[in-house]
Amino acid sequence: MAKRSKVTSIDVARHAGVSQSAVSRAFSRVPTQSGVSADAKKKILQAADELGYRPNAIARSLVSQRSNIVALLFSYLDNQFYALALEKLCIELQKLGFHALVFMMPSTDEGEAKAVSNLLEYQVDGIITASVELSSDLCAFCVEHDIPIVMFNRFQDHDGISSVTTDNVAGGRIAARHLVETGHKRISLLSGWQMSSTSRDRQFGFEAELRDRQLELYSHEIGHFNLEMAKTAALEMFADPSARPDALFVANDYMAIEVMSTLRQSYGLEIPGDVSVIGFDDTPIAALPEFSLTTVRQPINQLVAGSVRLMNSMINGGVGEVENISLAPRLVERGSVKLRN
Repeated sequence: MAKRSKVTSIDVARHAGVSQSAVSRAFSRVPTQSGVSADAKKKILQAADELGYRPNAIARSLVSQRSNIVALLFSYLDNQFYALALEKLCIELQKLGFHALVFMMPSTDEGEAKAVSNLLEYQVDGIITASVELSSDLCAFCVEHDIPIVMFNRFQDHDGISSVTTDNVAGGRIAARHLVETGHKRISLLSGWQMSSTSRDRQFGFEAELRDRQLELYSHEIGHFNLEMAKTAALEMFADPSARPDALFVANDYMAIEVMSTLRQSYGLEIPGDVSVIGFDDTPIAALPEFSLTTVRQPINQLVAGSVRLMNSMINGGVGEVENISLAPRLVERGSVKLRN
């Protein structure tokens, strides 16, 4: 059986009675560059459908010098917040005609250079980093080579890097304020990875609010945003029945859910009867009745929309002025914090 010849844009142009350039413009991913009338576009799409034509993305990228690929960098997806973020980022990028290429990065800067080198081989148009801290050297490299970067839910002190974050300092203050105002005195903290800007900022805001209210942090352990480490830290923090906190702020919901389960199963503690727990993110699991976790909500839809808007603007308009967008968090009260006044 003879192999069927591939339908080209020239075939579509002849079938529709238009120029080849009109076909190219009709299939442009950027509507403002289309430059064809509605009637002409209708004819072209009908001709393409009849002939079974599909645009060649590779050929189109060679002509435009654009891959229409945005690299998404993640260190982990087991945290429900980042799994949701990935889904939403992909959807919003696709609406603008971009393809998302996901790279799993090391959680530290070890091996980072090789990973970024690999992704650049794909000639990506831009990079959105989530749950990833880039080294200053790599930031400088991307800026020097005009590779647009947007940091999602991360802030990095570098002149050429834009970011969209929640105000994590304010979020830490919100958590501390709520625990103090509900009558807690022995207030402890389980923080995340200490090299992460999100964990540092949440801790800074939390401790600052306690000091402003004439309280000191009762105890502090580090969970590294890791379930096993969070479990070990919680066991240590509550090991002495005579010196247990009456409230605990956990730097994200991912660890907070593990901590709640650990305290119930290992020590028989009631939440919030024996200890109040407050998280950060407001992931869907936090709302389940068995957890009913009071938490500080990150506006994930706004984080995604802002990141994609910045990336689209930088790709289509050139890397311009750096924007660092900080969005307001808010408290979501459920059943894991007890009024102790």
